[in-house]
Amino acid sequence: MMDGMVSGEGRTVEADSRRGDDAVGKGGETRGEGGKYVYCIIRLDSARDFGPIGIGDGANRVYTVHYKDLSAVVSDTPIVIYDPTRENVLAHEFVNETVMREHTVIPMSFGTVFRSEDDVGELLRSTYQAFSDVLDKMQDKIEFGLKVLWDRDKVIADLERSNDEIRRLKDEITRNTQSSTYFARMQLGRLVEGALEDTGNSFVSDIHETLKEVAVASRSNKPIGDRMIMNAAFLVERHREKDFDEKVREVSRKYEDLLTFKYTGPWPPYNFVNIKLKLEKAE
Repeated sequence: MMDGMVSGEGRTVEADSRRGDDAVGKGGETRGEGGKYVYCIIRLDSARDFGPIGIGDGANRVYTVHYKDLSAVVSDTPIVIYDPTRENVLAHEFVNETVMREHTVIPMSFGTVFRSEDDVGELLRSTYQAFSDVLDKMQDKIEFGLKVLWDRDKVIADLERSNDEIRRLKDEITRNTQSSTYFARMQLGRLVEGALEDTGNSFVSDIHETLKEVAVASRSNKPIGDRMIMNAAFLVERHREKDFDEKVREVSRKYEDLLTFKYTGPWPPYNFVNIKLKLEKAE
């Protein structure tokens, strides 16, 4: 049994397609030749060839399999589990980025492999309304990623100048080095940590407030490492790409002495559309 979940901007639709062992996911087995690797779903009611840009060994042709006005973008593949190597992930993303230049896409998870073209067609048939709804919501929208890192030492130095309580306690400890107590130093540490948390939250809130003016939606992901204070994705209407670029430049200039901005995109809406396929072999 295959249970497909399609969600976008708060909408979740479940679909059930009984086709037996239709796809290979993590934990599956490697079998013979003849599968179809699925990159994304687009609205297109006719055949289209995107050229030899597919994942795997050799220049695998990327083309469409369609049902009504929906098409899956696929390439031929052995039925295998693809390791998420840099080469494989980049190949998967390159196909989606190529298709995205002309079409609104629903990106599929890396490594989605079906046994046959008929099974891909059954996916489109059984989830037709769900995919259609999400494509309507994602029409002409693209994603940008933004990671913000800070220089902790510079932020602390700025706090020591601007925060009266921190400055007073630090000066007191500095003047009375020998007599300053362990508890005074602990108090200073707690004050600094609390002020750092408040300052980081203030930075992130201000950045979100600035960018939401030109974004349809945003999603916050978990920061990576000690220096990162913000790891977010923004959904932007395609015609407002330049507006969004300018807002990112504007807010980065505002904090250029304290923060580093890592800005990527445009991407397909990976963070705003979630496709999960749970496969079980039919008895």
